[in-house]
Amino acid sequence: MKKGIHPDNYRPVVFKDMSNDDVFITRSTINAKETIDIDGVTYPLIKVEISSTSHPFYTGKSKLVDTAGRVDKFMSRYGNRNKK
Repeated sequence: MKKGIHPDNYRPVVFKDMSNDDVFITRSTINAKETIDIDGVTYPLIKVEISSTSHPFYTGKSKLVDTAGRVDKFMSRYGNRNKK
């Protein structure tokens, strides 16, 4: 292993899956703006949109995304701004 190329600031960090509120603690060097208290200990918090606990490949469940509904919602809000 080469010396001087690995970061020195490995520390426990909490990753929170925002789709199902699952949290897990691992070691990382990532910078975090938020913190969270777990069992009386304060950890840096990193929010992720998807993890192995919510990804369809790992869970075996597919999630239907309503893209047509999203487009209609966008058009109703912003689509007719220039028409008067």
